[in-house]
Amino acid sequence: MKNQAFHMTMLYDFYGDLLTERQREFYDLYHNEDLSLAEIAENYDITRQGVRDVIVRAEAILNDFEEKTGIVARFLKVRSTLDEIAQLNEQIAQQNQSRYRDGKVDQLTKEIRQKLASLEE
Repeated sequence: MKNQAFHMTMLYDFYGDLLTERQREFYDLYHNEDLSLAEIAENYDITRQGVRDVIVRAEAILNDFEEKTGIVARFLKVRSTLDEIAQLNEQIAQQNQSRYRDGKVDQLTKEIRQKLASLEE
């Protein structure tokens, strides 16, 4: 369930602007604001089924965009790889600190940290 919620949030973050305003509103209220279908229906004076139809359609659109483009999957893979690079860089820095004390290696690992940090901005 937690992974599904994360997945849907990522899809919305990447592709949400491609939904209609109403789809974005209902999707956001349901998934991000944690309102029930009944609460949304009452606020918009439509049926619970009407709200559900809009949300299900929005989810289908988001999943379809991801299926066609794979942008979220690629983003998550790149993010994971960058984390691995950061860990390896720290291992190199620690190894250098404890054994070699090479100033050039210190400088390079520092530059790698800075480059990785700039990607987070």
